[in-house]
Amino acid sequence: MIRRIQCALLDLGVPFFAIGIVFFGFEYLRYGRYEGGLPAVPPWAPAPRVGPYLVGALLITVGLGIAFDAGRRSSAIVLAAFILACVVFLHGSRIAAVLADGRLRTRALEPLAVAASAMALLGIAPSRPEAPAVRAPDDRAARLGRCLFAFCMVVFGVQHFLFRRFVSNLVTPWIPAHAFWVVFTGLCLIAAGLAIATGHLGRAAATWLGTMFLLWFLLEHAPRVAASPGFGPGWDSMFVALTMSGGSFIVARTMPGRGRTPAGTRLRRETKRTDRRVARP
Repeated sequence: MIRRIQCALLDLGVPFFAIGIVFFGFEYLRYGRYEGGLPAVPPWAPAPRVGPYLVGALLITVGLGIAFDAGRRSSAIVLAAFILACVVFLHGSRIAAVLADGRLRTRALEPLAVAASAMALLGIAPSRPEAPAVRAPDDRAARLGRCLFAFCMVVFGVQHFLFRRFVSNLVTPWIPAHAFWVVFTGLCLIAAGLAIATGHLGRAAATWLGTMFLLWFLLEHAPRVAASPGFGPGWDSMFVALTMSGGSFIVARTMPGRGRTPAGTRLRRETKRTDRRVARP
């Protein structure tokens, strides 16, 4: 039963991730400007009059591509390359401020985690959907994506301790013991990041991490948006949580563990079986 629930959650990773990316694209089109806290472009990016619409169109296109098998791999590559470029050249252009300011640091690491999720997605997106056994997915990109994703989670966890009072104010009022949950969440993020980075219980950790983000989406952000449905930062935060949930489940699918075999390993086995059949006289 638990294994079935785990597999069902992991299957939600790609849809959740795609929905979040498409939503960010629509937000750029709606705002018509670069908005702080909206992945992946910071407010100081160039071409502020035209750029947001181009970014919005790009995110909607790749988000829809990720949602379908045929365009998943190419869309993930474009998304990862675009967001990494934004992090390196745009957020990185103000690296001193990013390192010193927790809010700017979060706004830089959230898109980095999204890019890392897109890289991990390459580990389950075959190079040729019509003949998946011909070539295994790019496991090197998936491993790098997992490491970047783990790094972001560890930093997010540390920031829960650095900004305990601020984070506790974000917890839904009806949930008791805010200080406890801030510390507990910080420890969970750090532990999950270390587990993903080392590979020890990484799949279970990524699955629980995705479940935690999903609970944030359902219990923390969705009620807050429902109480004040006007578009604003609440919507951005809600879909960031959904996207992180999807990214965590994607990372989990690329890691070895009990239950479903990771796509890369499965395709390599299929390739070997195919080669043996071809080699037979």
